Amino acid sequence: MATLGIHKDFLMEFAKLEKPVQKRVHEVFDKFREHRHAGLHLEKIEKARDPRIRTIRINQFMRGVVLAPESGDSFLLLKVMPHDDAIAWAVKHRATVNSATQGIELRDDVALERATAGVRGLPQPADGPLFAHVSDKDLTRLGIDADLLPLVRHLSKEAHLDSLHKILPEQQYDVLAGLAAGMEPEDVWREVVLVQLEQASLPTSQHATAVSGGDQSATASVGQDDLSAAMARSQGRIALVSGPDELMEILSRPFDAWRVFLHPSQRKVAYRPSYKGPARVTGGPGTGKTVVALHRALHLARQLPDDAPDESILLTTFTRDLATDLRGSLELLIPDDRLRAKIRVTNVDALANQIVRANRSGTPLAIITSQKDVAARWDRIARQLGIDFTDVFLDQEWRHVILAQDLRSPETYLKASRSGRGTPLGPLKRAQVWRAVEAFVGQLRKADEWTFLQVCAEAARQLEEQGDERPYRHVVIDEAQDLHPAQWRMLRALVRSGPDDLFIAGDTHQRIYGNKVSLRSLGISVTGRSTRLRINYRTTQEILAWSTELLTGRQVDDMDGGDESLIGYRSAFHGALPHTSGAKDKAAELSGLVAQVKEWNSAGVLPREIGVAVRYIQLGKEVGRALDEVGVPTTVLGGGSGSGDGVRIGTMHRMKGLEFRCVAVVGVNDGIVPMRSAVTAEDTDPQQHREDMLGELSLLFVACTRAREALRVSWHGQQSPFLGTVTES
Repeated sequence: MATLGIHKDFLMEFAKLEKPVQKRVHEVFDKFREHRHAGLHLEKIEKARDPRIRTIRINQFMRGVVLAPESGDSFLLLKVMPHDDAIAWAVKHRATVNSATQGIELRDDVALERATAGVRGLPQPADGPLFAHVSDKDLTRLGIDADLLPLVRHLSKEAHLDSLHKILPEQQYDVLAGLAAGMEPEDVWREVVLVQLEQASLPTSQHATAVSGGDQSATASVGQDDLSAAMARSQGRIALVSGPDELMEILSRPFDAWRVFLHPSQRKVAYRPSYKGPARVTGGPGTGKTVVALHRALHLARQLPDDAPDESILLTTFTRDLATDLRGSLELLIPDDRLRAKIRVTNVDALANQIVRANRSGTPLAIITSQKDVAARWDRIARQLGIDFTDVFLDQEWRHVILAQDLRSPETYLKASRSGRGTPLGPLKRAQVWRAVEAFVGQLRKADEWTFLQVCAEAARQLEEQGDERPYRHVVIDEAQDLHPAQWRMLRALVRSGPDDLFIAGDTHQRIYGNKVSLRSLGISVTGRSTRLRINYRTTQEILAWSTELLTGRQVDDMDGGDESLIGYRSAFHGALPHTSGAKDKAAELSGLVAQVKEWNSAGVLPREIGVAVRYIQLGKEVGRALDEVGVPTTVLGGGSGSGDGVRIGTMHRMKGLEFRCVAVVGVNDGIVPMRSAVTAEDTDPQQHREDMLGELSLLFVACTRAREALRVSWHGQQSPFLGTVTES
C-alpha cells in the first residue's frame, strides 16, 4: 500500500466542491488500493520549479495537484483546483524540507524571488526592523532560510509580515509570526519547533546535523526516499491515510478538519502517553482547547484495558448546553460506538445532582434557580437579624468564602482568609455574617431546598466518604475557568489521585461567572504539566486584535497563583476589520443590524452562520422580531423558538462555546454593558466591584471572539465605557 498524505489545503478545497466532483475525486484516488496507484496518470508540468509536483485529471474542468517522487511509494495530495489554476500553482511551487523541523514546506518560489529581489540593496526601514531583537543565528536555528533573511530583515511592521503570509513557507511564517507577536526566540523554539521534533521523534542530534549542514539544507527539495518521513513530521498540516477506507472517512466530513489536523503543539498535549498527575491546557479563544480535550478523552479511552467498564472516563463542562456540544463533537471524533461508550459526557451540576439523588433513593432535589429568590431571602434574614449587610454582600460572602473554603463552623470562618474580598470584617462582623448564613441554610434545609453549589458540596462530601472507591478512572474538564471551588472539590473526589487523573482545559480571560479558584489550594497541582496554546484557528487576526485590545491593562489570574497573559496570541487567518456603529435610538440600531444581516446574506452567508449576541434576552427578542419582519428566519438560542436554520440570537452567556462566520453584538450601551445589576457597588465591596467589572468585560470579549470572518458591534445612545479604546479601530 502506498503512503498517501492529505494536505490540509486539499481537504478545505475539497469541502467546497460540488458533490459530483467530490465523488469523482474519491474515485480517482481510490486507485491507491492494492498498489493500483501505478495506473494513475500523473502529468508532469513544463518549466515546473519542482518536477515532482504533478497534476492529475479529475474531470474536464478540475485537476488535482500531487507531490509524487520519481520512485518510491509516497504521494501527497496538495490541491484540487480548476484546470488552469492548478497548472499555474504547480509551475510556481516547490516542496522543501524545513531545516529545523525537517517537515515538508511548500514554497512559492516565483513570488519569494520577486519579493526578495525587490528589497535587496534597499536601506533598512526607517521605522526600525521588525526583528531587530533576533539574531541571524537564531532565525536560522528556528528554520528561516538563509536566502530569505534579506527579505525578513526589511520588514518593519507586522502588517508587512502578514502580506507575505500566503507566499512564505508555512512553518517559517509560524516562527516569524510568533516572534512578531512578542515571543522570545526560546519560546518560539519550544512551541513551534521543538513540539514538531518531538512529534516526529527526531533525535536532537539529527536536528543539530540538519541545522549545521549549511544553507543547502534549508532549501533542498524533498528527496525521493524521504518523502514519507517528511510527511510524518508535518502532522499539523498533513494527514497520513493507510488506505481507501480511511481516505473515504476523512473526505466524508471535510469541514471537520479538527478531527484530523492537530497543530503539533495541540497533538503533543492531547496524545502524550501519560501525565504523572493533573495536567492543564490554557489559551485564548479559538486556540483549540476543547479540541485538545476531546482528543485527550479519545487517547485515554484507547489506553483502557479491554475489561474496563463503560463510562470509565468523564468528559465534563460547566453548562448543559456546552455538554451537548461536546457530546456531538465526540460522536464526530469517535465513530466507533464501543469506544465512545467508554466516555460519559455530562455537565458538572447534573452529575452532582445524580450523586446526591442516589443517596436519597432517587428522590428529586428541589433546586432554587432564581437569583432574585436567593437575594430576597438574604434581605429578609438581614432585616430580621438587624444586621447592616446587603443581600448581595451576604450572598457573595457565602459563595466566595464559606462555600468556597468548605467552612462548616463559626470557628473556621473566624480564622479563614478572605483574600479577594474588599470589605474587611472583624470578629463581631464575622459572627453576624455566620448567624445570617445559619439562618439561610436552616431555611433551605427545613424546606428541603438546595442551591446548585450546595448540591456540589454535598456530592463532594459523599464521594470523599467512599475511600478509595471512585466512579471514574479519568476526568477531562472543559471550560474550567468558570467552575466554583465546591465544584472543583467534587471533581477532585471523582477520581483517585494518580497518573492522568484530571485533564483541565480553560482560559481565565473568558471567565464570565466570577468563580475564582486556586487549584493548588484544592490539592490539584499542575506544576510542570501546564501548556499554553497561542494560535487562534477560528477568528481573523483583525477581529482578534480588536477584541484583545478590550483587555489591555487588565490583570487576569491563571488559577494557579500566577497571572495569565495573551503575549504571543495570534491568528492564522486574516480578514476585514471589525465594524462599530452608534445609533441615536434603539429603532435606528435595529435598522442598521437588519441591513447588515441582509448584506451578509447577499454575500452568501447563510442565516444559521450568523450569530447575534445581546446582554439580555428581551433585546434578543426585539432583534428577532425586526429580522422576522423582513423575512429573515431566526432562532432564539435556549428558547426553542424560530427556525432551525435561522440567524442564531442569544445572550452573551449563551454564546459561550459557539462560533459563527459573522457575529453582531448589539446593545453595547452604557448601563447595559456592563450590566448595572451584575456589578457590586464600589462602596459595598471595592474588590468585588473590580472583579464584577472584569467579568462583564470578559463577557463582551467572549461574544466578540465568536466571529470567524466578520464582527459588527453596535449601540444606541451612549456607548459602553468598555469601547472607549477600541471603537476607532
